[in-house]
Amino acid sequence: MEHHPDIMEMRARYEQAASTPRAQGLEALGLVTGLYLALSPWITGFNGLTTLTVCNLVTGIAYALLMCGFGHAYERTHGMAWGAALIGVWTIISPWVVSGNVDITKTIVNNVVTGAVALLLALASGVLAGGRRSSGRAGSMRHRPAHPETRV
Repeated sequence: MEHHPDIMEMRARYEQAASTPRAQGLEALGLVTGLYLALSPWITGFNGLTTLTVCNLVTGIAYALLMCGFGHAYERTHGMAWGAALIGVWTIISPWVVSGNVDITKTIVNNVVTGAVALLLALASGVLAGGRRSSGRAGSMRHRPAHPETRV
């Protein structure tokens, strides 16, 4: 199964997608966004709000690891872009969801802006993989007729 032509073609396509400047830029921006999210309680000064501080620290580290995984093992991790998108959505709504009185102006602005950036980067990573798959430019996984003259 390792040497099946479709699997080899898929691996080559994902390797090509991961080596583009666009994919590398998304990976770098995702890493910076995740690190900022993890450090944002100390950067913006709401580290006294422990529940949101811990939430941002954990989700920021998870987001950075997910986005870095795309560049290192794209063929196995591009599907996790939707998990990174969920982290972005969680970041947006977390000031209102986590326990305690943490929905103050600087936490809301920080999390909404950072969550929106995280969500957009994750969606762009998912679209990058999906666009390569459905465009047919690098080969399509759909059934191809045996002969070019044959029409389906």
